[in-house]
Amino acid sequence: MKNLYLYLNIGSFVVPFLFSFHPKLQFYKKWKYLFPAIAIMMAFYISWDIVFTNAGFWGFNDAYITGYKIFNLPIEEWLFFICIPYACLFTHHSLPYLFPNLTFSNQTVSIIYVTLVTAMIICLWYFYDRWYTLVNFVYTILLLGLVYNFMRDKLAHFLPTFLIILLPFLLVNGVLTGSFIEEQVVWYDHTENMNTRIFTIPIEDSMYALGMLLTVYVLMEWFESRSKQV
Repeated sequence: MKNLYLYLNIGSFVVPFLFSFHPKLQFYKKWKYLFPAIAIMMAFYISWDIVFTNAGFWGFNDAYITGYKIFNLPIEEWLFFICIPYACLFTHHSLPYLFPNLTFSNQTVSIIYVTLVTAMIICLWYFYDRWYTLVNFVYTILLLGLVYNFMRDKLAHFLPTFLIILLPFLLVNGVLTGSFIEEQVVWYDHTENMNTRIFTIPIEDSMYALGMLLTVYVLMEWFESRSKQV
């Protein structure tokens, strides 16, 4: 389907955007913190994306995109880093209204933190020469370490919603990597990752999602806390 990547972005964004104005949710009031956080995240992730695309570590199927590009990245890829974080952070904001006790204890946070970091370090021991694995896991390990040591209470709220958000994220990512369609929208050079997949999705993508969304979340929370101190 021509323009499939664009439709996935729009489909992910439109419902959260419309419900942002719901009287109980009022997520639009978070925009002044959310969009600067997304911009900072994009400064890193887009730069990384451009380098990896030009190096051939991944790429995009012209059959599923409009063909418009900025710095050799399809416009859809730029939109991905706006639409998906918006939808995910909206979901994180909304879920406590349905599940008021949706939080993890400090012990659970510690177990998840140690498990994730240990797993990534073990993977890096064997796959340190794979660029996607290396950059992705090193960034996520450092980010988790900073948040765990200085904003641990944020992880208690973020991790349970992330586990829920991960399901639709993997569904969208599954389509992008070839599930349910004839060809991939986004293809990978599997010599630059562990070549281990969740269906058609490189397993690194789960930590990619964690790093991307946690970056936006903690920056958004930091901006909001700073505004209240002024």
